[in-house]
Amino acid sequence: MVPRPFQLDFFEDDGDKPCLRWIKELTPAKRRAIGVAMEQVLQTQGLAVCNEKAWGKQLGRGVFEFRLMRKRRREARRKSRKVEKAEQISLRVFCHAYGDQRILLLHGYDKGEDPKGRRQQREIEIARQRLRKWQSQRRGKRRRT
Repeated sequence: MVPRPFQLDFFEDDGDKPCLRWIKELTPAKRRAIGVAMEQVLQTQGLAVCNEKAWGKQLGRGVFEFRLMRKRRREARRKSRKVEKAEQISLRVFCHAYGDQRILLLHGYDKGEDPKGRRQQREIEIARQRLRKWQSQRRGKRRRT
């Protein structure tokens, strides 16, 4: 029996889904790579991606990171001849597992553009802020019902 896939939900703030917007702004190659990885790995393994260092890591306070690190070969033209070039893809999506097989996609960034530790910490803090806001919104909805 094949396990049921995890449902991926995007954090939403006043109609904006910042993680989805970020994905749409990626290059076509990066957008395809993260889309395939989320479908084939994150949706099937969920929080268990953190058991494999290559795919994920627990960050604490309810947030985990889904990692995509790949070298992609692409063809380029140089002086009328084809040359293969390697493109490094290093993307991070910060998530929160909740409910029955659900994952909230909070925030994402291209670590390959700026791999510094300080940047990573700022991005993690944005994800944690969004998680707190989402939790507060959920508590408010429960009280009204």
